[in-house]
Amino acid sequence: MESAGAKQTSWRSAAAGFGAATVLGLILGAIGPFGSYLNDAAPLRMAYWVANLWVGWLAFGFSLPRLSAWAARRGAPLWLWTPPAVALLAVLPAVVSRTLALRLWPVVAGVHWLEWYVQCLLISALITAGVLWATRPRAAAGGPNPASADPRERLAPQLGRAVLCLQMEDHYVRVHTTQGSALVLMSLSQAIDGLKDLEGVQTHRSWWVARSAITGVVEDGRNLRLSLKGGLEAPVSRARVGRLREDGWLVSGQ
Repeated sequence: MESAGAKQTSWRSAAAGFGAATVLGLILGAIGPFGSYLNDAAPLRMAYWVANLWVGWLAFGFSLPRLSAWAARRGAPLWLWTPPAVALLAVLPAVVSRTLALRLWPVVAGVHWLEWYVQCLLISALITAGVLWATRPRAAAGGPNPASADPRERLAPQLGRAVLCLQMEDHYVRVHTTQGSALVLMSLSQAIDGLKDLEGVQTHRSWWVARSAITGVVEDGRNLRLSLKGGLEAPVSRARVGRLREDGWLVSGQ
């Protein structure tokens, strides 16, 4: 099951992406690039461009972050995987935009498919730059040692080093400290291995908590959560309840 934090992050990213696509679509509709300024009034052009930019975001916003994470884990440089990925992903918005344009303005049938695709490719390159910038792992980029096996060494200095818990989000781990949180590009198991000097436990397939961070236990029917410093709550999977209770992790007021 996807954690609440991961869902919130995904929704925020989607909202930001569609918002940016809308703004860019309105701008393109007003400017009328690639000769589209000759077609009808600005409102219709804006609607056309916004619809196409939404399709582009669906194609690129979903795929690029996952491709980026996959490439980063394998050490593939950006220049190697990005061009073929963009060339392939641009096919969908090219097909959709041309089909829609032909219905609105049949005269565009005079534009060759290849020329149309190249125009979509140029816009797709702009979307790619925006997606990669918006979804970049800020903690890994700003940390003093992005290659360290210790997630604390990948954090920005202002976040400190007092780790409260780890939360898996897609291909990243969100490291919660007493000063805030940030994403690092590593698996949860790698992050846990990097914190061997801290006493902690994995309470859920997506969560690890430090014993020093636990302030209590929240029971909601059969569901259990650990209350942590800073107002955080970490879920406890039912499969781990028995073992954690035997080991003394589910005692209120630790």
